[in-house]
Amino acid sequence: MKIFISIASYQDPLLEATIYSAYNNADNPKDLIFGICDQSTSPLDISSFEFSDQFKYEHVDPINSEGPCWARSRIQNKFNNEDYYLQIDSHMQFEKNWDAYLINYLERIRAINLSSHQLPIITCYPRAFNVVDLKEGKFELNNNEIRTDAISYRKDSMFIKENFSRQIGSIATQEISHGYLIAAGCLFSLGDFVKEIPYDSDYYFYGEEISLMIRAFTRGFGIFHIQSLPIFHLYAELTNIERKLHWNEDEDTKRDIKWHQREEKSINKLKKLLNDEIAGVFGLGASKSLKDYEYLSGIDLVNKTIVDEEKAFTAKFISSLPWNESPF
Repeated sequence: MKIFISIASYQDPLLEATIYSAYNNADNPKDLIFGICDQSTSPLDISSFEFSDQFKYEHVDPINSEGPCWARSRIQNKFNNEDYYLQIDSHMQFEKNWDAYLINYLERIRAINLSSHQLPIITCYPRAFNVVDLKEGKFELNNNEIRTDAISYRKDSMFIKENFSRQIGSIATQEISHGYLIAAGCLFSLGDFVKEIPYDSDYYFYGEEISLMIRAFTRGFGIFHIQSLPIFHLYAELTNIERKLHWNEDEDTKRDIKWHQREEKSINKLKKLLNDEIAGVFGLGASKSLKDYEYLSGIDLVNKTIVDEEKAFTAKFISSLPWNESPF
């Protein structure tokens, strides 16, 4: 059972460590296919990897990069009907047997004979790790606490740009919980996700996760959070390792289209999406409605209204729903 791993990397010194961690800690490393868009000044030496035959690698000069959604869209073009799809950031670490762990949870959810469980997405903002010594490949995983990481809306950042709101991690009280938001830097699903919800390269940064989520939600995908997800993320505020961002001025000034122009286009695209003005694969689906989403999340995305604060800003409501039943 093959897993296609999508890694969009922008001048990230931890890309190589991320790849090795995924491979070395997998239960079935030979079943991994790495789709990589490496936006950097110096390409990886692919020949140095013993498993380079499992790479679908592309190097892009940072000046020619058009942002994270553009990069993830290019990676998905390399997808070849693998059984599962894992999308991660390029600064991650993995626990032993992470692949079997995720597959077991995904198939456990799919074993529930309900339409809401047949197309599951497992996602969260993962637990953190610390870099002890990057050159030596030594990392410290924050895996002492057993918990189910969920995602809620961030109360102080609602509708800060039209229909866009920020998201934040929250804690669910069940081993498995329903959810209503997606973390683009850590999601696991069937390979069907790529076919049904291909990345829309019109988005830049703001709008990426909400647009991806609502397109999936309205097509019948179910969002789930699981206990002790075995992947860890390096958060910028917890490290002094420098990592450039796409909108850094020294590079953005060299581009014909500036980051703020891409962001404006992204926000406008999100507005059109939520107003159901986009047809086809990049528009809304027909399996679930925005009213269904409002019930689950407490948010009216179209009218930019908070309907239920407890639902929107905590995991209390989704934690109260039996995971093995429909949330509706």
